[in-house]
Formats: sequence, C-alpha cells, structure tokens
Amino acid sequence: MVFTPNPTAFPKLDDAQIKTMSQWAKLKVIPAGSRLYYEGEVNFSFFIVKSGIVKVMENSRGLKEVIAVHEAGSFTGEIAMLTGRPAIVTAYAETDCEVYEISAEDLRRILNEMPRLSEILLRAFIARREMIEESGFASVQVIGSRFSQETHRIREFLAKNKIPYRWIDLERDPQVDQLLAQFKITAEETPVVICINSNRVVKNPSNTQMAECLGIRKPLDHTVFDLVIVGAGPAGLAAAVYGASEGLKTLLLDRLGPGGQAGTSSMIENYMGFPTGLSGADLANRALIQAEKFGATLSAPADVVRLSSENGYHMLHLDNGEEISAKCVLISAGVSYRRLAVEGSERFEGAGIYYAATPVEAEECRSSQVLIIGGGNSAGQAAVYLAERASKVFLLIRGDRLEKSMSQYLVRRIEQTANIEIRRETEIKKIHGDRSITGADLFCSKTKEMETVSCMAVFVFVGATPHTQWLSGVIQVDEQGFVKTGTQVWESGSWTLRRQPYFLETNCPGIFAAGDVRHGSIKRVASAVGEGSMAVQFIHEYLALS
Repeated sequence: MVFTPNPTAFPKLDDAQIKTMSQWAKLKVIPAGSRLYYEGEVNFSFFIVKSGIVKVMENSRGLKEVIAVHEAGSFTGEIAMLTGRPAIVTAYAETDCEVYEISAEDLRRILNEMPRLSEILLRAFIARREMIEESGFASVQVIGSRFSQETHRIREFLAKNKIPYRWIDLERDPQVDQLLAQFKITAEETPVVICINSNRVVKNPSNTQMAECLGIRKPLDHTVFDLVIVGAGPAGLAAAVYGASEGLKTLLLDRLGPGGQAGTSSMIENYMGFPTGLSGADLANRALIQAEKFGATLSAPADVVRLSSENGYHMLHLDNGEEISAKCVLISAGVSYRRLAVEGSERFEGAGIYYAATPVEAEECRSSQVLIIGGGNSAGQAAVYLAERASKVFLLIRGDRLEKSMSQYLVRRIEQTANIEIRRETEIKKIHGDRSITGADLFCSKTKEMETVSCMAVFVFVGATPHTQWLSGVIQVDEQGFVKTGTQVWESGSWTLRRQPYFLETNCPGIFAAGDVRHGSIKRVASAVGEGSMAVQFIHEYLALS
C-alpha cells in the first residue's frame, strides 16, 4: 500500500534548497538493498535523495508493506525525528543511491535557522504522521477487556502520547483467541501490551514500563536546568515553547503525557486562530512539536513527588528516586475533575465512569445511551462529540440554565442536536450494573421525582482538584489547594525579599505557577497559554537579578 502522492507530505526540494541543506550533510553512496535506518532505531538520520530510489516500509500487520517511494529531490523522515522517539518505519535503498545524510541534531538547527525550509519539512512530517495513523498503522497491540480499568489506563496512556495502537477487545474481537494462543497468554493475564518494534509482550505494564518498552522515555540530563516545567498542559507547553526558543535549557515533566485536562477535549472551537476548531490532543501535539523543535525536552511519564530548595537552586524529586536541579521552576500541574461519589460508582472507575471524552472512550459508547454530568464547556464539548456516536446523550446539570456556565456557541449546538437531552436541576444518585454499567437513578430537585434510565457509561465534568499534593510545606496554597502567587503571596506576609513577587511568582523566589493550578486563574485554554508565555518573561527577569 503506497500512499497516494501528496505535495504537502511528499514535496520535492529544488536545487537551491538542497545546496543550502548540503552544508550540514555528508554525501554518501548507499548500495542497493542497504538500510538507511530501521524500525525501532533511535536518533536516526535525515536523508535527501540525490539519485536512485529509496523505499519506506512498515511491518505493523505482520507483513512488510511499502508505503512511500523517494526519488531525486525527495527526503525521508517524520515527526519521530524531532521528538527523539524510535523510527516507526524502515527505509532502504531499492537501487544504488546517492544521498545527503543529515544528523537529527543538525536537522533541528536547520528547522530553527531557516524558516522557509522549516515550513516545508514540518508540514511534510506532520502530514506523513497523519497519513500513517489514518492508514491503520499500529506499532503496539493491546489485548484487554472493555470492562477493565487497567485496559482503559493503557489505552489512555498510548493515546495521550500519540502512539498508534490497535486494541483487541477481549469480548468482541474475532481474532482474540488466535492471538492469545500465539503469545501463550490466558484471558486472565490480560491486559497485555505487544510492542511490535521489540517483539516484547508485557503483562499489565505500568505507564513507565510501557514507555521503556516503546523507547519513548528519554534519559534525563542531570545538569542544572534553567527552567523545569511540571505539567504539560497548555500553560506548560506554552512555557516550553517560549523558554526553549529564547535560549533557556528547558525540561518539561508530566506524569502521563502532553495535553493536560485540555488534551481530553474532543473539539475546541473558541481558541483564536482555529476557526474550524481542533481537538485538545491536536493542540497539545502541535505545541509539543514546536517546543521540541526549539530544543525543549519532554520526559513522560515523570511523576514529581516532592519539591525542595537549597542555596538558590530548586530540587524536584521523582517517584523513581531521581532528582532534578533547576534555577527556576514553573508549576503548571493542572487539575482533575472530582471523582464521582455515588452508590455503586467505585467499581466502574475507568470502566464505565470516565473523566474525558476522547476517541478512547467514545469507541466504547457507539450506539448506546450515555450520561454526562456537568454544565461547563468541557461537558458541552463532550456532549456534542459523543452525540455523533451514541444513540442518546443525557446532559445532567444542577442548575436551571446552561448559559450560566457554558459558552453560547455550545449551548446552541446542544439545543440543535436531536439526540442530546438536557436534564436540568438533576443529579445522579445511584449506578446500576454488574460487570458493566446498565443504568442510573436520577433525581430531579424541582419535581422531587426519581427516575431510572438505561446507560452504559457516565462522563463526569464536575469541579476541579489541583495537583498540588507534592508542594506540601514548601509552596503556599489556598484552602482548595490552588497555588497562591503575586499579590496573594505579598499580602500573606510570607514573602522574604525586599522586591515584590512577580505576578506569577509563588512564596518561594524563582518558583512560578501558571494555568488552572493557580489561584484566581481563568479556566480557559487561551488564558493558560498566555500565563505560560508570560511566566517565561518573569523567569528571564528573575535570572537577570540572580
């Protein structure tokens, strides 16, 4: 299956462009049949074909398939070159070839210093990755039950980190018995992850084990970073883009992967510059590509469990015992929706009760009835998105009007969608089901009536709990756990320097907070992006005074 020729994904470089790039290149002769790089290789090179034919091949279905053919003027590569992840395809010389070889490090220099070439290459890399994903390519197979919390966790991690995978449903996939027999696995040992690149089979791996199996967890450089960002949501990603592009040695840590809470949004339509909207995952992926292009490093999963300061430096202590030293820290760890606490809910967490509406969850709700709890924009986006797949969506709100907490464009969209039913002044009281959710009891505070409705999933978008437990005893937080900054710190009397704290600075000089985790922040993607970029300016000012 060779991809259809696409001028965006497979452009030809002209002689002038090749000559410009050749100053970073080595001209090499590659004999027919030789590999330029192979699936699973890390830090593989970028090649421009001067003469001959190079073919690109993938093996995710157990059969070697040619997906692209490069001739004179064409170039190899895709997004993995920028993220430092292993190659997901193999490139080899079909004929004797002359090629220009450029290292991944020099390619980043070209992308930073030559905007016109950067635009061509980045557009091609992004388009190629999209074509690969749309083709059904999968570098990982997951065998597990739709009723398993662990299966959902694994799928969520893979989706969050943009790892193309295939899910083999233990209950429904006709090939499941054959695969279990092939890998000598019993149904009771699932979920399992099959890493195709390394031919490894891992039973119920942790997120860290999956990252190591897939080769996506980067070793940390244990020098002193100018800026360490904790949390890769919109605020953290923005800070990484601006910090790295302005020359700061920048490290971005996240316990799961890029995107944060915004990454769970199925469609964001009110973010400036994207009139047709984009998903939170797409926004996060584009931002991460920008940050890594400028030299920022993302390490995920990386769970920070403690923060300390000594002699003007800040130490971040990870759950695996590693320590990272930084001149400045940005806390952008974000928030999570509050867990649903009603009768019968405990056993369905991650297996029927969800706090995000992404393709991972939506795939399990096709042609079924679902409940959504919440009246904010995230709940509204989820309702519209799930209505395209579910037979019916019940949207439960405690108040009497959606307009009180939801953007008007979403209210109109919901009201115009036939299979969304708004239940006002209604709460969920009990969840029914044995192995899976079968229904829920709903109570209307206006009529004082209880009703049981059938459903197979409940989506919760209520309240926010900040991820600040690891800051205990070091950083000031309010009664809900949100980080205090700027004037809030100054007025508390805990500030020790003669100068006033910067707007986003915490009670500990050199440690800043941005985004949803900060007390008083506006809970919007654009606001988080603004705070993340603003924080970098304050960090420059702090470093200049140090």
